[in-house]
Amino acid sequence: MTQLITPQLVTLDQNLGDAPADVIRVLAGKVAAAGRASEVEGLFTDAFAREQKTATGVPGGIAIPHCRSAAVTEPALAMARLSHKVDFGAKDGPADLIFFIAAPDGADQEHLKLLSKLARSLIKKDFTAALRAASSPQEIVELVDGALSDKPSSGGAGDGGRGVVGHREAGTTPITGEATPAGPKRLVAVTACPTGIAHTYMAADSLVAAAKEAGVDLQVETQGSSGAKPLDPAVIAAADAVIFAVDVDVRGKERFAGKPVINAPVKRGIDEPDKMVQEALAAADDPHAHRVAHFGAEEQAEREAEEKSEHVGQKLKRALLTGVSYMIPFVAGGGLLIALGFLMGGYLITGFADKIVVENSIFNLPTEFPDNAWGPLGAYLGAVLFKIGALSLGFLVPALAGYIAYAIADRPGIAPGFVAGAVSGFMGAGFLGGIVGGLLAGYVAYQLGKLNVARWLRGLMPVVIIPLIASLVASGLMFLILGAPIVALTNALNAGLSGLTGAGAIILGVILGLMMCFDLGGPVNKVAYSFAVAGLGTASITNQAPWQIMAAVMAAGMVPPLAMALATVLDKKLFSLAERENGKAAWLLGASFISEGAIPFAAADPLRVIPASMVGGAVTGALSMAFAVTSKAPHGGLFVFFAIDNFLFFFLSIAVGVAITALLVIALKRWAVKKPVEAEAVPATAGV
Repeated sequence: MTQLITPQLVTLDQNLGDAPADVIRVLAGKVAAAGRASEVEGLFTDAFAREQKTATGVPGGIAIPHCRSAAVTEPALAMARLSHKVDFGAKDGPADLIFFIAAPDGADQEHLKLLSKLARSLIKKDFTAALRAASSPQEIVELVDGALSDKPSSGGAGDGGRGVVGHREAGTTPITGEATPAGPKRLVAVTACPTGIAHTYMAADSLVAAAKEAGVDLQVETQGSSGAKPLDPAVIAAADAVIFAVDVDVRGKERFAGKPVINAPVKRGIDEPDKMVQEALAAADDPHAHRVAHFGAEEQAEREAEEKSEHVGQKLKRALLTGVSYMIPFVAGGGLLIALGFLMGGYLITGFADKIVVENSIFNLPTEFPDNAWGPLGAYLGAVLFKIGALSLGFLVPALAGYIAYAIADRPGIAPGFVAGAVSGFMGAGFLGGIVGGLLAGYVAYQLGKLNVARWLRGLMPVVIIPLIASLVASGLMFLILGAPIVALTNALNAGLSGLTGAGAIILGVILGLMMCFDLGGPVNKVAYSFAVAGLGTASITNQAPWQIMAAVMAAGMVPPLAMALATVLDKKLFSLAERENGKAAWLLGASFISEGAIPFAAADPLRVIPASMVGGAVTGALSMAFAVTSKAPHGGLFVFFAIDNFLFFFLSIAVGVAITALLVIALKRWAVKKPVEAEAVPATAGV
C-alpha cells in the first residue's frame, strides 16, 4: 500500500498564514507537488468548501481539514506544525498541529480505515505531545506510521474500521436485551459527518472515553466512509437513551424509535463528549425527554415543531424549489436526447419516430424516414433517441408535482403527487397544473399524517391510506374543479408566448435575462429556468417560441461567470489572488451554463457584481430573442451547439453581454467606493 505520509508532505515550524484558507492552500500545494493530486485549485476548493460546512479544529490545538476530491490521485496526508497558530474553530483556541487528509472520490476501504485511525490517534495526548517534540519531518513520518500500524484493540480506537466501538465496565454482562441486575446505564450512539473520514471516528472515541469515565456502558455505530456495522437490535432495545452526533441524516433512524435522544453536530461529540453523555443520562430518567419519532404521526408532529418558525412563503418556496431540483434531471437528459434525435433523424423525425421504433431495429433499418436524416441508420438512431428523450420529458410534470408533495409531506406525499402531476399532464394543464396538483397532494398527505390513529393502523398510513386518500382528493379536484381553468390559463399563456414577436419578445428576453442574473442559481434564477424548460414539451417546428425562450435563458445564465473570468484578465489588480484563480475556473463553468461560477465574485462584492451581471444578462436575453435563436437542449451551454439554431447569433449575444458586464464591473471597482477585498472565496458546486 502507498505510504500516506512522507517527509515531503511535512512542514515544521513555519508561518503558513493567518486563516485556515491560507494553511489549506499551502498543504494542498504540498499534496500536488508530491504527485498525489492533479491540481492545487480543485483540491483546495473541495477542502475549503468542507471546512466552511463544519470547522475542523478540535481540542488540544489540532485541526484536521479533510475532503474527498476528484483532484486527488493517491490518498495523502500532509502535516504542518505552525509557528503562528491559526484558528480552525476549536473552542479551546487556535491550532498549531494541522493534518490535511486528502482522499480520492473512490478511495479504497483500506486507505480510509488508516485515515480514520489516524484521526482517532490525534485525541491521544501522548501522541500529540510526541508530534510537538519531533525534530525532523522523518521523525513525524515515523510517529504517524507507528500510530497507523498499531494493532487494533478490541472495541477501542482502532476497531479496524468495523464501524462500531464500545465500552463495558469490568464485571458487567454483555448487552443481550435481557434485564441485568444493578449494572451501569446503557447508551447507544451514532456518529457521522459529511466526509466520513475524521470527525465521525474522533467523536465516537471521545464519547466512549467520556462514557468510561462516567461508568456508563456505551456502544457507538460509526456511519463513516470506511464501513459501518449496524448496532445489534438487542443492544438498541436495551439502551436507556440515544446520542446522535451527526451532521447528516442517520441511516436507519427508525431502529431507535421511542428512545430518549440527544441530537447535536458531530463536532460537539469531540468538543463536549462528557456533557453529551450526562445529557443522555438525564434524558434516560426524564419521562418528558425528546424521543426519536416513530414514522407516521409522531414524525409529522416532530417535523411540524422543527419547521414552526418558517413562514408560509418560506415553506412554499422550499417546496417549489425541491420539486424543480428533482425535475431538472428528467428535463436535462430528455432535452439533450431529443436534440440528438433531431440532429441524426432530422426535424421531421417527430412524425416517424413511433412507427420506426416499433417496426424496425438495428438489423432492420427503416425505408421510410425524413429526407434530412443521416440515412437509414441515422433515422433509426434518431428515432430511438427522440423517443427516449420524449418519454423522459414526459416525467417533467409528474416529477415536479411528486417532489413538491414530497417536500411538504415526506415519503407519503410522493405517490399522490406523481398521480396529480400525471392527471395534470393528461388534461393539458402543464407546468401550472403540476404545481397546483403537487401542492394539493402534499397538503392533504401532510394533514393525514398528523392524525393520531391507533397504533395498529400506523403501519398502513404511509403506504396505503395516505397515498390512497391524498391521490383521490388531489387528483379528483384536478378533474372535477381545478383542471379546466388551469388548462385555459395554460393555453392562453402558450398562445401569448407563441405570438410574441418584435418588441414583445425582446422585452420578455430582458426580463428573463434579469432574473437569470439576479441571484445566480437561487430561487429567482430557478423560476426563470423552470419557466423555460416547462415549455420545451410544447415546442414544435410551427411553434418555436419555447425554444427561443430556452435559448435566451441559457445565454443570459452564461454571462456572469464568463464576464467575471474576462474581468480578471482585463484588470488583474482589481481582484485578489483567489478571485483570479476562480476566474480561470469560471471560463469553463460559464461555457457550460453554470451560473454559480460567479458566486465567489458576487459574495465578495455583491453591490458591483450583481447589478453589472443583470445589465449584461438583460442585453444578452434581448439580443437572443431579437435574433430568434432557438435551443432544443435545456442545458450544456456552448457544448450543445448542435441543438442551437443560429448558433453564431447565440454566441454573439453572449459575447456582447459578457463584454458589457466585465467592463461595468471594472468601472465600478475603479471609480465607485471600494470595499476591502475578501481574503478568500470558494466556488459553489455546479448547478443550474
